[in-house]
Amino acid sequence: MAQFDVSKEFKGSTFRTDVERSRWANQRKEAALEPDLPIVDPHHHLWDKDAGRYLIHELAEDVYSGHNIIATVFIECGAMHRKEGPEAMKPVGEVEFVNGAAAMSASGRYGKCKLCAGIIGHVDLTLGDGARAVLEAEIAAGNGRFRGIRHGVTWDTGNAAKFGRRQPPRHQVLDPNFRKGFSHLKPLGLSFESWQFHPQLDDTADLLKAFPETNVILNHTGGLLGIAPHTDRPEVFKVWKRLMQNLVQFPNLSVKVGGLGMTYCGWDFHLRDMPPSSEELAEAWRPYVETTIELFGVKRCMMESNFPVDKESTSYGVLWNALKRITANYSAADKADLYRDTAAWVYRLAV
Repeated sequence: MAQFDVSKEFKGSTFRTDVERSRWANQRKEAALEPDLPIVDPHHHLWDKDAGRYLIHELAEDVYSGHNIIATVFIECGAMHRKEGPEAMKPVGEVEFVNGAAAMSASGRYGKCKLCAGIIGHVDLTLGDGARAVLEAEIAAGNGRFRGIRHGVTWDTGNAAKFGRRQPPRHQVLDPNFRKGFSHLKPLGLSFESWQFHPQLDDTADLLKAFPETNVILNHTGGLLGIAPHTDRPEVFKVWKRLMQNLVQFPNLSVKVGGLGMTYCGWDFHLRDMPPSSEELAEAWRPYVETTIELFGVKRCMMESNFPVDKESTSYGVLWNALKRITANYSAADKADLYRDTAAWVYRLAV
């Protein structure tokens, strides 16, 4: 497989519309492996933006592509923020929007899967104590489905920084105001989604040390980077593994295993005319998936789709086939934890 061409990192699916990306990804058809294995997908988005839309109809089309997805968790993506009102309260609109999608799913018109059974919103934690009122508003808007927030802190010296919606300072989670806002999560029974790039994981460790009682979920296998200046893959793996090992000591941390289809991970899949097979994806992703599970154990790991973002590299059905190929030799009990039980426990879902 060709190494990612840095000169092309913003070409390919990065500029495809959602319709174009689906058309490209769906060229590859595979029958679902282990089709009866129950799956809680703990990480997907919904949106309607200039590049296209991914709403409940598109989500349902992916979810019912052959795998046994029984519930999903929505993760904030800046969708449907309120146009008017106080700036701090605008993200409440996203929770209202997704709760509506969850209510649509609860009607039964979109199949048996509990779509958006859990909701993760966004609150600007740099508001400090001012974050509490926004958190309480999102709890109310979630109608029993709201589970926590994500405040992305992705920062890098290279082009990966351009992939984020925000441009946070380098050590955002060390900021006293951020931590004052963070301190309100645990008392409200809320969790925190830690989305950073892998070179920032020492900051994550510092945050976990300061808040040992707050439920924290590490997104996207730690935020692996594979584009400049992180192009020496053996060295990147060595650094990533060392930083991940340092996080094992914190029992309040669980890990989403996935998010490896994004272009900044450094593979060339999105540049191909034909999307990769699940065998090719499994070969590329295996070292990171197996190492993460080995480090944290199955009861702290949950497999994720990160859709539709990971559609940059593959379709929904092929993605789950790739993950299932990697875990093919795990026991039935271990697979139950990885694909359903850890996510159900972390997000308090009745499945």
